[in-house]
Amino acid sequence: MARLNLFSGMGFGVGLAMLVATGCDETSSPSGSLDEKEGIGGENGGRGSAVLLVIDEDSIDNGNPPNDFSDVDVNDQMAEVGVREALRFFRENVGATVDLFTGDVGDEGWHVLKTIPSSWRSAGPTSNGVRNFLSPGPGLRARKPDDDREVLLDKILDVTPLRATGLAMMLGHTVLAVVYDGDVGINYSPLVGNLMGANLGLVAFEVLDVRERRDGSTGSLPRVTVRILGVNEVRSGELVLFVNAPAPRSSSEPYDVTPPSDPAGARFEPGL
Repeated sequence: MARLNLFSGMGFGVGLAMLVATGCDETSSPSGSLDEKEGIGGENGGRGSAVLLVIDEDSIDNGNPPNDFSDVDVNDQMAEVGVREALRFFRENVGATVDLFTGDVGDEGWHVLKTIPSSWRSAGPTSNGVRNFLSPGPGLRARKPDDDREVLLDKILDVTPLRATGLAMMLGHTVLAVVYDGDVGINYSPLVGNLMGANLGLVAFEVLDVRERRDGSTGSLPRVTVRILGVNEVRSGELVLFVNAPAPRSSSEPYDVTPPSDPAGARFEPGL
């Protein structure tokens, strides 16, 4: 069963990453963001920003445990390349806490982008590749002359699936994620991702807890508790890349399913 309540979660929120540029009371942090103190890019930096993720059907989809979202909850009826609307359930439950599963070893549900292709920056409508991914222009959703509308979304270097250690390093951070209606394809050595395919939209949340799953298979990745944030408020703030996320060597190595109690600090760089 999903764990859903409308408790605001402020007891968890001290020092968490909140994007307060919009003045949204739901996402303000009483102690201020760490990147104001440490600067973006330092160890544990980025807490005043949102980490860009790509989440696929192995974590958020209709009928998935532990939430059993309906198709309308996750925008399944409007799934298409380049959809960037907030998922309905997340839009209507800002402030609620829910648990999400994160896939299995070799079939992960959460992925980070460590680098942004220069082609995304030149695609428009801005000179920022991350912003262009979130407001897709030619090759990122819109059709390019004489070319495919997804031509810039294949063979993306350093798309990194998160296993238990990487998920644990996300604890206490804010996420803005593009949610896919299918799997994100990953090739190894080197890591290359295929980001083509229909999208369900965007979600934003804080990572409150990461714990080992004891109700799945031996390869099940952790259960993550998140507090839902407003997509518009989060996407209007600074967006960063999780650049030291552990990179799996293969689809099965390391077999990393137990989150460490004291993970290394995450390092972030501005998404440009």
